[in-house]
Amino acid sequence: MAKKLFIVAMSLSVLGYLGYQLVGAARNVGVNQGYEPDQPIAYSHKIHAGDNQIPCLYCHTGADKGRHAGIPSANICMNCHVKIKTESPEIKKIKEALEQNKPIEWVKVHRLPDFAYFNHSQHVNSGVICQDCHGPIQTMTRVRQENPLTMGWCINCHRAKGIATPPEHPDVSRDLSKDTKPIGGLDCAKCHY
Repeated sequence: MAKKLFIVAMSLSVLGYLGYQLVGAARNVGVNQGYEPDQPIAYSHKIHAGDNQIPCLYCHTGADKGRHAGIPSANICMNCHVKIKTESPEIKKIKEALEQNKPIEWVKVHRLPDFAYFNHSQHVNSGVICQDCHGPIQTMTRVRQENPLTMGWCINCHRAKGIATPPEHPDVSRDLSKDTKPIGGLDCAKCHY
């Protein structure tokens, strides 16, 4: 009897530990904070966005127009590099990609889970600056994910910016068209569908 009790207690302990580990892992789905992969071309945001103050939208042309900010094409790089720093090893890689008609295979850094919807244009056009989510990108020689980009992190930002409307339990008689900031907020269906 004592042996059976011991086995049951050990089984429950193991199940409890595994459950604890599973919940911990699930809470970190999509959290890549600190991720800083090597890229096929050593592109420096510090030089381009920081030192030379090239606006983010010059290269990331879709950020104010749609869901994705867009990865700059090699042609955008060459707008400047046909005249400036034309012969570096990294520029040579860009020229080769153009000559071979092959895209540069950048490694995605900021990745949200598939079950979350995010639209760059909604944020950019509402006055959110790139650094709010991406951190001090203009100081990064190599891009890293600065912030956790978790649901809680986003909700805290919405609350801090005062766009946490509609409220979690809105009054159904309330006219949402009269809200001054009827975007984002805490509406689950805005990001999860």
